[in-house]
Amino acid sequence: MVQRARLRFIALFCLLAAAGCLLIYLILIKESYQPLYRLRQIESPVFVDDMDRASLIECTRHHLSYLKKQNPAESISFGTETYSNSWLLHSLETFLEKLDQNPSPETLKRFLTDNYLVYQAGGRKDQGRRSMLVTGYYEPIFAGSLTRQTPFLTPIYSPPPSLITSLGSNGELQIGRYGHDHQLVAYWSRQEIETTCELLQGNELAFLKDPFDAFLLHVQGSGKIQFPDQSIWAVHFAGSNGLEYKSIGKLLVDEKAMALEDATIPAIRTYLQQHPDKQQRILHHNPRFIFFNWGNDLGPVGSSGEVLIPGRSIAMDDTALPGGTLGYLVSRIPKLGKNGQIAGWRPLTRFVFPQDSGAAIKGTGRVDVFFGHGENAEFAANHMKEDGKLYFLVQKPLEKPQLR
Repeated sequence: MVQRARLRFIALFCLLAAAGCLLIYLILIKESYQPLYRLRQIESPVFVDDMDRASLIECTRHHLSYLKKQNPAESISFGTETYSNSWLLHSLETFLEKLDQNPSPETLKRFLTDNYLVYQAGGRKDQGRRSMLVTGYYEPIFAGSLTRQTPFLTPIYSPPPSLITSLGSNGELQIGRYGHDHQLVAYWSRQEIETTCELLQGNELAFLKDPFDAFLLHVQGSGKIQFPDQSIWAVHFAGSNGLEYKSIGKLLVDEKAMALEDATIPAIRTYLQQHPDKQQRILHHNPRFIFFNWGNDLGPVGSSGEVLIPGRSIAMDDTALPGGTLGYLVSRIPKLGKNGQIAGWRPLTRFVFPQDSGAAIKGTGRVDVFFGHGENAEFAANHMKEDGKLYFLVQKPLEKPQLR
């Protein structure tokens, strides 16, 4: 009996010790987290780019156009350090000058290592390892009509006169509508808009045949509509009702309708087709509602005001991570098989630019890659839910000591 009691005591002691070590480990991980880490030279990635040089040059020029519109004296925080927009502009101009010399991949890597500081995004706080969640978005093409006629019954809207956007006394953007007492109140939710059609009557831009198509267009923020005469028109984001984005994928996972790893766009579409009685409730779970205007043939425009470049433009939270500079992303991307399924994965290692944002892209642990349009873009965007690492590069200021 004494021996058995002693063994139980030892087992309990070991269990408590292990729990204590785990608690200390978690505390240390939490305390060591930073939104951004400045790397030593030996910690920098290898800067191998898996895309073509032409798209990199094009995206760099777009980003330079964006930077030239910013206040040159305004500073952007990179952790404990700050850089003015004028320095970020100079940093990117130097990078473009090097690209125009058509350097070999090895020469470009050496140039960046010698002349640029590298910062790494902190990633997801609960994951550690500075791991990012890398997702994708694309420019969808949906069948539609300019008039309401079967089967095109689901409207998308242009911004209505009732939508008010203004700056509050604290300088933050306020979105809403005027109530009966002429005070600004929250704008109508998706459920209110879609169940009370007269709220936005007269502001219909076009009509789609599938409510889930319209929902996806809201999530993607831009897209194209193919009309019965086969003409294709682009629509771009023109505003929102200002309400919080809520993921219907997370809702379905929470309700145990599907596993987290299975919650892709194709799976959600299939689920809604199989459960039409649940579709409206599920779609209305997301109160956020998007308004559109007709776009142009150049492609979708990001929140930066620049045309997005497939594979190069990313969306991130620029209140948590520094925009205005060159980025480098490491992850993996799915390969489309002949049967429409994933045929494997290949590495994603490329220079990118933060040129967009989104209501679902919050914090330091999420980055969304714009993949363009077409079958491959849709496939990649629908299946991207991968770990990755995101870096930012800034030319070394001469007066700053370097870490080595």
